[in-house]
Amino acid sequence: MSLPAPAISDHCKPYWDAVAAGDLRLQRCRDCRRWIHFPELACPVCGSDRLGFERVSGRGEIETFTEIHRSFVPGFEPPYIVAWIALPEQPGLRTLANIIDSDPAQVAIGRAVEFCVETRGDVSLPQFRLCRRQD
Repeated sequence: MSLPAPAISDHCKPYWDAVAAGDLRLQRCRDCRRWIHFPELACPVCGSDRLGFERVSGRGEIETFTEIHRSFVPGFEPPYIVAWIALPEQPGLRTLANIIDSDPAQVAIGRAVEFCVETRGDVSLPQFRLCRRQD
């Protein structure tokens, strides 16, 4: 079964292009320097429309997670783990991703994770996996 492709608008295309290239770049306001995720048309803090995409570390920490055992979306076959990942670049900055290539029994709140890309056909998805070594 094929994975549904994300809808890519002009303002979030740089994000998806970076993921396809194996890089995690998030939107950042050029005026107040606030990180913004998910992509917006204007900065929610200062209102500026001078937004760009900059590389982030690709490291994070599991803030919360759930293991999906029943899916209603073709292409997303259970079981799989979806997590809110807190990113260190800014308090409150987080992303939503699957935890892949990891022992589900080891997934826990507070565990360190690292960015990776899962490619399914023509679709590249931003994912995370448990860090091999905990800092």
